[in-house]
Amino acid sequence: AVVSTQSTGVLQWLCNADKVSHNPFKRLRKFFTMLYSSMRQGGRAVFQLYPESPKQMELITEQATRCGFTGGVVVDYPNSTKAKKIFLCLFAGVPVLGAQLPRALGTEGEDTVQYSNERQTGKKRKRGEISKKEWIQNKKQRRRVQGKEVTMDSKYTGRKRKPKF
Repeated sequence: AVVSTQSTGVLQWLCNADKVSHNPFKRLRKFFTMLYSSMRQGGRAVFQLYPESPKQMELITEQATRCGFTGGVVVDYPNSTKAKKIFLCLFAGVPVLGAQLPRALGTEGEDTVQYSNERQTGKKRKRGEISKKEWIQNKKQRRRVQGKEVTMDSKYTGRKRKPKF
């Protein structure tokens, strides 16, 4: 009997319907019944998936619960677009004492929201306290030391140009 399994992409493949004869409902039902019958009571199955829509996620969880699984969905880094990972954690039958869904990553600071009444205006300086003109002059000096050709400094160095139509 299988105690634990993990898979990536299996459930998306089962949800795929290229032809009219393909039925995702039947595929998922067959998969989950076979998985349930091969697992020990209280065994855990974890699937990493990227559902195309909430409807697809609902279909997968519905078929799993109909076949006797308990558990739920865990989302790591829910506020991130690139790092977000969705896991379907299933227990065969009633979970063993003390068995519970794992905690999601990236959700530590979500209980409180950072709020400030002040508005941030302007750009943040990445160069410390050096003014724009000083930074340009330092850059020109470095290029002169390297032996490169640099335009002469003038009273207009580091100033904004007026917009022209």
